[in-house]
Parts: sequence; C-alpha cells; structure tokens
Amino acid sequence: MASRIVAVVSQKGGAGKTTVLMQIAGGLAEVGREFAIADLDPQESALRWSELAADAGSGIPVATAVGGDDAAAALRRLGRQRRLLLVDCPPSIEHAHTLAALDVADLVLVPVVPGPTDLWSTRAVESLILQKQRRRKALLAFLLPNRVPRTRLAGEIVDFMNEFALPLLPHALAQRNAYAESALAGGSVFQLGRPAESAREEVRGLVRALLKELEKNEQ
Repeated sequence: MASRIVAVVSQKGGAGKTTVLMQIAGGLAEVGREFAIADLDPQESALRWSELAADAGSGIPVATAVGGDDAAAALRRLGRQRRLLLVDCPPSIEHAHTLAALDVADLVLVPVVPGPTDLWSTRAVESLILQKQRRRKALLAFLLPNRVPRTRLAGEIVDFMNEFALPLLPHALAQRNAYAESALAGGSVFQLGRPAESAREEVRGLVRALLKELEKNEQ
C-alpha cells in the first residue's frame, strides 16, 4: 500500500475522536503495520495518550504535534515518512488545521455518537466533506457509529444514519468501559485483559475495514 493519510474529524467534542484514533493505532500495531500519528488538536490529547502508550510498550508511536500556518505541508512530509499517517483533528470544521487535513487526507473518518445533537453536527461535517469531494474526487469519507449503547433508540438512530450522503463504515464501536480504561492504562484495548476481548474484536473489524477501503482505492 502506498503512503496514505487518514484524518479523524468531528464538529464537536465528545464524539470520541481521539479514542477512535488511538484504538485504530492499537489495532495497526497488533498486525505490525507501519504508521505514524499527527496531532493537530491544540489540546494535544493524542500526543499525551500516545506518550503513555509508547511508555507501556504498546507499539504505538508517539504522535507529532503539528501547528502553525503550514499544517498541510507538515502532514504531507509526515505522510511521506510512513506508509500510513493517522491525523487527530481539532473538534471544529472551521479550524484551519481541520481544513488543512481535509485538503491532504486520502480518507476521512467521522465518529458519530447516536444522539440527536451529534446527528445535527454531523450534517455540517458532511456538508464540508462533500464540498471537498467535489474538488478532490479520490477523497474517501465514512461515518463511524461510536459509543453505541444497546438500546432500541440507538439502533434506530444508526439506521437513520444510512440516509446521510456519506456511507457508514460497517464496523461500529459499542459503548464499552474498556475504551475509557485503555486511556488510563496507557495504550489501547489491546493492552487490557480478557474482559476487553469484545472491544478488541470490534477494533480489529474496524481496522480491517479501514485498510480494505484504503487498498481498494489504491487499485
């Protein structure tokens, strides 16, 4: 697979953007994929989390904090250094760094918590991505149901997400304590014990789906 950039984008905090990115990182490390992480978010959550993960021997590399006016150029440079670059964006589609990531990404992943306010904010993210796709025909983008509780309402909302113009990546992440615990432990759910096996299987499925889309687009 040629060098690829995957940006994780949301319009508001609480969508689990950094958590999703770090779980993907853990899944990539498990299968021995070469990758790097760029943190565009001024809060630097991915940077701090990845430092803990690296200290824990997770195989997850320490993120590179990217700022300033040349974020797009910096992402391109980082992308050339590794086969895959994961990018944690600020929780705002108006932020210059989010716009820079959308200008260079090969695939955009939008975590969506199944609730009304998250659906409303996702419409704005979708509109921006569709605008970018009109200029960049090869840009891939997917919605990812995240922190999905086992309730009928959540299921109905996920079904409703099929009406969005952007497709759903067919591997949702459930609402599980293991994802929050992995941040405290340093790393991802792959650093936790047997009780986290269901979460690990979810992440493995997500990583397989992500790599499949990237490799399909390369052909």
